[in-house]
Amino acid sequence: MKQLVFLSIFMCCTLVSAQDKSLISESKTAQIELNEEFSNPDTTILEPEDFKNFHGLEFYPIDEKFIVEAKFIRTPNEKPFLMPTTTSRLPEYVKYGEAHFSLEGKDFVLNLFKSTEPYDEPGYEDYLFLPFTDLTSGDGSYGGGRFLDQRIPEGETIVIDFNKAYNPYCAYSARYSCPIPPKENDLLIKIEAGVKDFGKH
Repeated sequence: MKQLVFLSIFMCCTLVSAQDKSLISESKTAQIELNEEFSNPDTTILEPEDFKNFHGLEFYPIDEKFIVEAKFIRTPNEKPFLMPTTTSRLPEYVKYGEAHFSLEGKDFVLNLFKSTEPYDEPGYEDYLFLPFTDLTSGDGSYGGGRFLDQRIPEGETIVIDFNKAYNPYCAYSARYSCPIPPKENDLLIKIEAGVKDFGKH
């Protein structure tokens, strides 16, 4: 009996460890792909003077504690609204749902949004937009907040990987118009994960 219990615990821990490794691998891949995009002259959005001396984006060390499994609550009766941006542009979004999770012993809620305008590219039909700020905003990460790309979950849980957090284009150039994260998505905790600030911008 003891052997069976031990085997059960071992198998459980092995599965969890394998899952963690898979998620961390996804985090690394996302960061590599982002760096490749910025390093490629054909895809970079950097200004010529910045690209000339570009040696790669800076990231916080990948940390599995910032990969959280949140409870997803659908909010179907929300009204569309115009999200403020860094320019006069006002894209229309609707709050699609909430992600409830705990981190470092504290409870948090983040709102997820869906554009009311269909995306031009196929495959984005289930895309959700997750902008946020935290206590690193302006002190390590970009002051205007960071973004996460999410997909509509099939069940009642959604995985949020802050290691994949990226900067809006405004962090690199004033040429762009970027959504400003709503106040309700300001996390009173340091999310030391994802991409760091780009310096002078």
